[in-house]
Amino acid sequence: MMIGGISGAYDPYAFSMGAASAPGQKQFQAEGAPAAQPGGGQKGTEAAKGAAGAGDDQKVKKGYKSSPADCQTCKERKYQDGSNESDVSFKAPGHIAPEASAATVMAHEKQHVANAYQKAAKNDGQVVSCSVSLHTAVCPECGTAYVSGGTTSTSISYPNESNPYQQNKKAQDAIRLTGANIDYAA
Repeated sequence: MMIGGISGAYDPYAFSMGAASAPGQKQFQAEGAPAAQPGGGQKGTEAAKGAAGAGDDQKVKKGYKSSPADCQTCKERKYQDGSNESDVSFKAPGHIAPEASAATVMAHEKQHVANAYQKAAKNDGQVVSCSVSLHTAVCPECGTAYVSGGTTSTSISYPNESNPYQQNKKAQDAIRLTGANIDYAA
């Protein structure tokens, strides 16, 4: 049974078959140094270079058409804000690289959060809850995972005692909550 990486670069005999090692001794090696193989070859390090030598953006993943560096879909992907707030970014469609999509989309959603706090402060309200969720997707052409968008949900409470709806809501809350916390042991 072999336990190791899926890439096939794991050599279970790398430490036990060193050229100068005695039986029962393990030969440890610093990272990046070539491994000593019987016969003077460096088969283990070449396999490791093949598995991890090329950058992830240069390899075509299994089951996909292109590498992330050559992906036309990722190069043409545009982001646009769908809200009615005029002072946030991406009102016009704009490109974001897949590597930067998480940080850029989160920064955009934080603009919506800041607007909610400003709106609440201006109208003597209070932000009751605020949540941001990022949506992820995988590119169908190259298999790169990226943040495809985000949603900000805010709830603002405005105290307005003269509003008849607000007064009715408080009366309903009083009826519903009366007797909710009764100590039956007393």
